[in-house]
Amino acid sequence: MGLLESAVGMLSGGNQGGLMRVLAGLVSGGGLQKLLSQFQQGGMGDKAASWVGTGENQPLEAHEVEQAMGHSQLDQIAQQAGVSRQEAAGGLAQLLPQAVNHLTPDGQVPQGGVQHNENDLMGMLGGLFGRK
Repeated sequence: MGLLESAVGMLSGGNQGGLMRVLAGLVSGGGLQKLLSQFQQGGMGDKAASWVGTGENQPLEAHEVEQAMGHSQLDQIAQQAGVSRQEAAGGLAQLLPQAVNHLTPDGQVPQGGVQHNENDLMGMLGGLFGRK
């Protein structure tokens, strides 16, 4: 099983504390812009811009997730998801480029942020990654 399949398996578990639910919470409302700002401030502005833009998405590495989010936030995400910090960083590294790309289909962050509730986002992200 590849890393992406492992990450998707980890994300799509039925538990409420799964990484996919945490990701949905991170990007809801104005959270997507805040998340992108973290990556820009962490030195990955070009990568973040590629996920929003209409071109090819630049890949993200787990250590870059840690660099942008910091240990404290990543520890909190891992705890909420019920995974280790390394698993959270690896899962987010695999999923963020695709998720952000999906949530910005016109090549721009929606004004006012992502206007879906957490359950709607869970459904959208689950569909994106082949899970219901």
